[in-house]
Parts: sequence; structure tokens; C-alpha cells
Amino acid sequence: MILRTTITSESKSGLKERKRSTLQHALARSFRRHWQLYLLILPPVVYFIVFKYVPMVNTVLAFKDYNVIKGIWGSPWAGTKYFDLLFQNPAFMTLIKNTLLISFYSLIVGFPIPILLALALNEIKNMKFKKTVQMVTYAPYFISTVVMVSIIMLFLSPRLGIVNTIAGALGFESVNFLGNPDMFRSIYVFSDVWQSMGYSAVIYLAALAGIDPSLYEAAKVDGANRLQKIINVDLPGLLPAAVIILILSVGNIMAVGFEKIYLMQNPLNLSASEIISTYVYKMGLLNANYSFATAVGLFNSLINLILLLTVNAAAKRLSNTSLW
Repeated sequence: MILRTTITSESKSGLKERKRSTLQHALARSFRRHWQLYLLILPPVVYFIVFKYVPMVNTVLAFKDYNVIKGIWGSPWAGTKYFDLLFQNPAFMTLIKNTLLISFYSLIVGFPIPILLALALNEIKNMKFKKTVQMVTYAPYFISTVVMVSIIMLFLSPRLGIVNTIAGALGFESVNFLGNPDMFRSIYVFSDVWQSMGYSAVIYLAALAGIDPSLYEAAKVDGANRLQKIINVDLPGLLPAAVIILILSVGNIMAVGFEKIYLMQNPLNLSASEIISTYVYKMGLLNANYSFATAVGLFNSLINLILLLTVNAAAKRLSNTSLW
């Protein structure tokens, strides 16, 4: 019995060794055959390791009383002190509310518009007109954030802005758009949609180009009109790409753009424009409270991770499409 057990354990270890050796040979053979592809993915892998994964180690700062002289690892432990300060902060609920409202507003308005644009472009038969529309809608994506905010300010300026100039000529009173907290979210969201919808539509146009032409021919034979083709052929073809983009969008729901909101902020609209990312910047860099800012950022990242995992699981169950 002992001899049989010994032989069995030795055979298992030998089998594991052979499997390991086979895997190593397969990897070496794959690398020799496709070394160009491995070389191609090396820069992004190095980028993510250096700038994404290595900095994760420093999230320990959220649990320490950071001292510049002692450094991150030499600073004393503070436990959950800064998380307690965050949850007890009177501004905490305002930050969460503003971040969620702007994010969900952007998602609800910004998600369907590129799909509608792609469907409309796909139905255009005049190629010159189609390319012109694509160029006009795609070009704003290349405008930098600073220039974009400058354009918004010039258009909506209370005294010299084009909008108020036209309104004044029509007999209406001047409106301080960026000074009104109730208007801030709409200005941010719709200007962002205008800037990015052409770029986002490219992904859906690529998905539409991959639809089997025989499906359109079958729909035509069945007597389907244009709207029925869109509903029964185009939309099912767009569904996998749309689900993936929706998952990624919900996963970044708490990571609403910092630069644009920070540049659009002023003392009058701060009640609607102060979000978690701008608060982290002000507390961490301007006030040099690095531990507290790290705790806020870590909390924000954990919420994003939970949302991503939840939406990915729901999408996998409902549509069999997911990130993993």
C-alpha cells in the first residue's frame, strides 16, 4: 500500500513536470514564431506596469500619517483615520451627489447619440455627403480641453458672448450661464457630447460594416422597410460593441473628467461642479494633505471597481457579452 502510494505520488509529480516542460517548449516556440507580435505589445505592457500597477503600492499612503522627511514607508500608521474624516466631512455627500449626477447625465445623453449618428450615417448613400458629415462630427474630438473650455466661455460670456449678444438683440436679458449651478451640468454634458460623438460613432460604424450583407438581402426579400432593417439587423449587430462600451462607461462612472470640470469651475457654480477628482486635487496638491487625498482617491477607485464587476456580471448573464 505504501509502495503504491509512493509510485502514484511520483507519477503525479512526473506528469506535472512533463506538463510544465511541454508548456515551456510551447511558449518558446510561440515566441520564436511570433516575436514581432510580442515586441509590439511590449510598450503598452511596460506602460501599464510602470504607470498603473507600480503606483498601486503607494495606496498604503491612505493608511499613514504622511511625513515628507520620513517618506511613505517611514511614516507612522494612521489606520482608517482619513477614511473616517472623509465619511464625516460635511462635503462628502455633495461630492458623491455631484459626481454621480454628472456621470449618469453624461451616460444617459452621451451613450445613445453616437449609436444614432452611426445608424444615420450608415443609411446615407451619397458618399461625399457621408464623408463630409463624418469629418464635421469627428473633427471636434481633436480640440484640446483648454481650447474647448475657452470656446464655451467665449460663447456663453454674459457681456460679449455670442449667445447673449443674439439674446440681447432679440430683447432678452443677459444670462450668466457658467455662473448658474443649475445650468452647469447641461453645459458640461452637451458640449462633451458634441465634442466626442463623432469619435465614438466610428466604433459603431465599424460594427455595422461587419454585419453579413446576406442579412440585409434576406430582410429585403421579406419586405422589410428601412426602419425594420435597422431594428432587426443593425441594432442586433451593434449590441456586442454597445454592451462593451456601456460596461466601460459604467466602470468609469466615478471617474468623470477632471480637467474640463476644473477649468469650468468658478465660485458661483461650485455647489454643482465640485466632484471627487477636483476635491482630491485641491486637498492633495494645493493643500498638501496627501494621505487624505489618497484615501478619497482609493474610495473612488473601489466604487468604480465594484460598479465594473457588477455591470459586467449583469451583461454576461443578460446578453452573453462581457469583458471577461
